[in-house]
Amino acid sequence: MNTQLQNDLENLDIILEDVKLQSLDFLQQLAGRPTSVKHNLPPEQTLNEVGLGSTATLKLFNEKFEKLMVASAGPRYWGFVTGGSTPASIAADWLTTIYDQNTQGIKGYGDLSAIIEIETIGLLLDLFNLPKDFFGGFVTGATMSNFTCLAVARQWIGKENGKDFAKNGISENIKIFSALPHSSAIKSLSMLGIGSNNCTIVKVTEGNGESIDLKDLQLKIDELKGQPFILITSAGTVNTVDFDDMQEISNLKEKYHFWWHIDGAFGAFASCSPKHKHLLNGWENADSITVDCHKWLNVPYENGVFFVKEKHRLLQAETFQNSNAPYLGNPFDNFSYLNFLPENSRRLKALPVWFSLKAYGKKGYGDIVENSI
Repeated sequence: MNTQLQNDLENLDIILEDVKLQSLDFLQQLAGRPTSVKHNLPPEQTLNEVGLGSTATLKLFNEKFEKLMVASAGPRYWGFVTGGSTPASIAADWLTTIYDQNTQGIKGYGDLSAIIEIETIGLLLDLFNLPKDFFGGFVTGATMSNFTCLAVARQWIGKENGKDFAKNGISENIKIFSALPHSSAIKSLSMLGIGSNNCTIVKVTEGNGESIDLKDLQLKIDELKGQPFILITSAGTVNTVDFDDMQEISNLKEKYHFWWHIDGAFGAFASCSPKHKHLLNGWENADSITVDCHKWLNVPYENGVFFVKEKHRLLQAETFQNSNAPYLGNPFDNFSYLNFLPENSRRLKALPVWFSLKAYGKKGYGDIVENSI
């Protein structure tokens, strides 16, 4: 065995103890650590022939890069909508690395960690007061959650028109309506081949609001004369935290034929607040929902989740199934997450969420949301 690797294995307890102490020191300094830094470090282009070992490499990191680590998890960081990490989620994220599971199935074709993911999805549905007829899974964040949900929506549009877009490609324009979609949703439309310019913008309400104008939306829907479309709505816009009127849009679902997607990256957590949960009345009737766990759930990056109605599970499998790998079996008889979302190899992202939900419960997250507002 390589000498440096052998030494690291023999001294793993010392290495992890050093990292633990450094981690605690960083967390204790969050309140006073800079939230932005400048640097003029030229990137190193050559790799040393003989390895340094972990202890010497940690020392090199501290000398060269540690000063670049900003307090993005602290109370003074306003760069983006960025959460911190609860103590429970930090511990669980460390365990996630230690266990190093490839989270896919539930029947022993590899590890069984998907059982934890499925249970965690159930806990999140309970936290958000959503019905159990949603199927969910973990992805890297809201961008990939939007991508996953809109990919299934794309397949739904195709099937409504008698076509299989997942197999044969998009052969016609897909109608998309939204007022102020997040840039990640537009990015997803581009990656999905729908086109970033193919989103029809609906007016926002008069005044300073950013919520969708329902009258203008209905006019645009009527112009389609019954053609199916995708509606992307916001549960909390980035600039003003405006919520589209979920109850009225839910009522429109009874009248018109469309796929309703909600981007609730951080706004979904309004459901934890008795004062603000009314903003989400009706969202349970959406076809798909995006949530970021590394925002208001306060777990480490990168962590997002999608919810898609169970009735669309076949469409989701048609979209993501590894169809040229017969050894994986039928996606419904031998459930594996790799047949229902973009990634095949997957980190156990559910574990930090499970730990944090169990550690702090509904009241804990209600307090976090209320205190933030």
